Amino acid sequence: MSAFDKREEGFEKQFAHDEDLKFKATARRNKLLGLWAAEKLGRKGPDADSYAKEVVMADFEETGEDDVFRKIRKDLDAVGIVTTDQEIRKAMIELMGKAVEQIKAGR
Repeated sequence: MSAFDKREEGFEKQFAHDEDLKFKATARRNKLLGLWAAEKLGRKGPDADSYAKEVVMADFEETGEDDVFRKIRKDLDAVGIVTTDQEIRKAMIELMGKAVEQIKAGR
């Protein structure tokens, strides 16, 4: 194997690692976001956990995070919880940071 091939293999492994981290962090963020929204919705315990799983699953509807945003927005609106789009987006950003920290810490 040439030095070029080894270098290419190294880049491929790093890319795969980065994509795995991104996938895990997004799923973790969505779970945390689901728990955040569940609290606003007055859900507790197993009901909150179940709702968080629904939010995680919503991310598989389409590429990107708009599907998750729409679910949260729709669910909060359905019960009359006043929350701005910016508040939801801010929570998504902050919880992504928290998710990355948790994964890097091995939690």
